Amino acid sequence: MIRRGLPLLLVALLGACAGEDRDDSAREQAPAPAVAEAPADSLVLETPTASVWHTLSRLGVSATGDTCLERTIEIRGADSAPPIRVPLLYTRDVPTVIDDSTLEARVYRDCIPGTRYRIDMRTGQPTPVR
Repeated sequence: MIRRGLPLLLVALLGACAGEDRDDSAREQAPAPAVAEAPADSLVLETPTASVWHTLSRLGVSATGDTCLERTIEIRGADSAPPIRVPLLYTRDVPTVIDDSTLEARVYRDCIPGTRYRIDMRTGQPTPVR
């Protein structure tokens, strides 16, 4: 038993596919979007209790069209505890150590430095410096 609407649906789908314009030359001429290759994790700082890494990345584009790589921060302890990722803080700077449990780094957006943040090394929580 065939449903009544099924043949009509198949005809409509085949008709839609047959009418597709397959001009591959237009696709070849269009410039490819700028995509940052994902660099390997980079050790940027070591403290007595942890190491600080640049991990995820995004490509920033300035108002003048210059590009830069902005990276997230991850804190890895000396033990086998899971790494602590600092949420939503893309930077180009090497963080600075404030004390035994606090780092400081600036957030970047489109290659422009923004607010400085204090980062709790135990939780990864960033707090704006006022």
